[in-house]
Amino acid sequence: MKTIYFAATSLDGYIADKNNSLEWLFQFGEPEGNVIENFVNSVGVLAMGSTTYMWLYDHLSKSKESWPYKVPSFVFTSKENLPLIDNADIRIVRGDVVPVHQKMSEIANGKTIWIMGGGELAGKFYDANLLDEMQLHVASTTIGGGAPLFPRLTNPPLILESVQQRGTGGVELTYKVPKH
Repeated sequence: MKTIYFAATSLDGYIADKNNSLEWLFQFGEPEGNVIENFVNSVGVLAMGSTTYMWLYDHLSKSKESWPYKVPSFVFTSKENLPLIDNADIRIVRGDVVPVHQKMSEIANGKTIWIMGGGELAGKFYDANLLDEMQLHVASTTIGGGAPLFPRLTNPPLILESVQQRGTGGVELTYKVPKH
């Protein structure tokens, strides 16, 4: 089992634009090779912050699509009364990531724990030495600001494990996260 921060980022290091939107990514379509589908199929549980969740909630509400994930989804928040999505296993959690990660590990049952976003949440898992890997999909565009990919200093440095070109508009970087 690994805890992986799997995210897309712009060249200038943002995962969402200044309006907390992920729509800037849509111009690239799905990466070749079923990368996202294969990753999602390896996941036993996922985690996200409330900003990511609310963007998904709003996007799905507008498009009338259903929740795309079949595994339990933990939403870390300090906000009260987040709306829930029908027929989705959404678990609202608060506080320290360590006890929640322990519960997520039990549920994942040996499968991947996906830290979906945002960067601050991934940073909290990093701070607690719970992040094993970062799989970053760098898109060939800049968006000039927004939610940062990973607002942390990494010491020791991350260890590059692989680089894969993804079409003409991106690259996938996989880093091992050393314990610190």
